[in-house]
Amino acid sequence: MERSQLIKFNEPALPALSEEKQVELIHLFDKFRAVRAFVLDVDGVLTDNRVHLTESGEQLRTMNIRDGHGIRIALQNGYPFCVITGGRSMGVIKRLTILGIEHIYSGVSEKLPVLEQFLEIFRFQPTEVCYMGDDVPDLEVMRKVGLAACPADAIPEVRAVADYISPFMGGSGCVRDLIEKVLKTQGKWQF
Repeated sequence: MERSQLIKFNEPALPALSEEKQVELIHLFDKFRAVRAFVLDVDGVLTDNRVHLTESGEQLRTMNIRDGHGIRIALQNGYPFCVITGGRSMGVIKRLTILGIEHIYSGVSEKLPVLEQFLEIFRFQPTEVCYMGDDVPDLEVMRKVGLAACPADAIPEVRAVADYISPFMGGSGCVRDLIEKVLKTQGKWQF
């Protein structure tokens, strides 16, 4: 019987990352490792940016169950959450409360003062906070925190300042993706 020969394919070498790109990746990794708290927008992040209107004028939103489960896992691991939204939906507030989020600020037009209040309560430095937003009202806060993140379908101005752009769209698992990345980087995703 003939012996099999190991055939070696000549695969093209992967292009090496430039030194600048390597530094960017290390810098991003450090930002993920520094996160001690999450701050989120609602519409376009926890929801898909659509509002369903009933005949009575009620505005309904849809949230992703996996995002919710990720929030619970992070809370169980000791990460505080803060939600800052311009919306005033009681349904959203109830859902976030059920998930265990205690710091929910709705009807907010200026988000930075609310972030600063949250930082004071927990005595966090801005570099220890991750913020995920998707639109113009989020820009000021995103420029202040250590890790600025956004969903894949965020507006171009937000994508330009984001340190991390999730491959998932708003309301489709972007929050879960972000939480997993932070917890895995810190060795706290134990599944």
